[in-house]
Amino acid sequence: MNLFAASEQKNRENAKPLAARMRPVTLAEFSGQQHILGEGKLLRRMLDADRIGSMVFYGPPGTGKTTLAELIARQTRRHFERLNATTAGVREVREVLKSAADRLAADGVQTVLFIDELHRFSRSQQDILLPDVENGTISLIGATTANPFFSLVAPLISRSQVFEFRELTKEDLTGLMKRALKDGRRGLAEFEVQVTDEALEFLATLCDGDGRRVLTALEIAVLSVSRTTKLVDRGVAEESLQRRLVRFDPGGDDHYDVASAFIKSIRGSDPDAALYWLARMLESGEDPRFIARRLVIAASEDIGNADPLGLPLAMAAYQATETIGMPECRINLAQATTYLACCPKSNAAYAAIDAALADVRQNSVLPVPMHLRDGHYAGAARLGHGVGYQYAHDAADGWVSQDYLGVEREYYQPVDRGRESEFRQRLQELRERKGRE
Repeated sequence: MNLFAASEQKNRENAKPLAARMRPVTLAEFSGQQHILGEGKLLRRMLDADRIGSMVFYGPPGTGKTTLAELIARQTRRHFERLNATTAGVREVREVLKSAADRLAADGVQTVLFIDELHRFSRSQQDILLPDVENGTISLIGATTANPFFSLVAPLISRSQVFEFRELTKEDLTGLMKRALKDGRRGLAEFEVQVTDEALEFLATLCDGDGRRVLTALEIAVLSVSRTTKLVDRGVAEESLQRRLVRFDPGGDDHYDVASAFIKSIRGSDPDAALYWLARMLESGEDPRFIARRLVIAASEDIGNADPLGLPLAMAAYQATETIGMPECRINLAQATTYLACCPKSNAAYAAIDAALADVRQNSVLPVPMHLRDGHYAGAARLGHGVGYQYAHDAADGWVSQDYLGVEREYYQPVDRGRESEFRQRLQELRERKGRE
């Protein structure tokens, strides 16, 4: 390499952001994902056996999906090709597959085809990959932030190992930053800047497991003080990090997972956890009306008649949300959330309607008993409709022993909690009384 070429290469390297320069070149440098890459774990065993097949890497941004794909190709001595599903079309995919087949036939070299954002490929584009995945011409590694079991075609999933990537821990992120600060070739050591432990802790906490983001913030912090104080403290770290954007995909896993945690916290009578998930949804831009609807459902599904006031309160919160919107409706949502979380719980009404529906769907439809049929028209009595019906309000205590179904069924089983304990006792008394009469 001549001096000009060496200078050009150095300039290109210096132009790269820190996260790109510090990208690991060996598996030993790779941070995180030990649940799939640690000793004895499946991906490690596949690498040791040099039988990598096809894989789907699924997880949030900045967790190492692209980096690990490159490392796998390097360790297994395979040719590496990269496409992005947002820009690659069918023609580009076919060209890469043809080159991979030619390379394998001529040189015996297999190809790792890495496709970023694989979930953005259409069904037909994904189908194009199947024959070459099936016969081993390529080892496909697809990266996606969307749940592959919803976003990828079933034949591709069945031919691939799915590995879920997790957010990097604070320890992982701190290790990445310390390595960058000590590295004199690719990192920031040349600037001789001191970074306090408090600043490292702040960045590791606020970057939400994203290695790319934490290194970007660290680089900004170091460069901003490299010609002045040469000290990155908590204040400098805060100024170097953009306002935190909580990850949110209105149709993705975060939307459903956080909503699930919210409802389950209410069901589990933990108002503090429920408030955290409520805040997480609001901060991420979730539609507050979606949250309000979930509260209305929870009021009947999880509280029910254990506290009959839960439903009108949830409906009031829903109406307030529709009327005033954010940011004020957060208060209404918080009130309903904490009330429902603290209520006694019962799913008896929910279980009862599902049991009744199952009965209707799976068994013969029961005829309406003659005495319960509509008798408010001329000729009804001649048909026997309504004849013998006893008006409950005519009885001294507002109840008569009367068959309302024609068969014995007990769908509703009140629990012994809250207001429903009163219903439980009353129903038990009435059922016993009916049996006697």
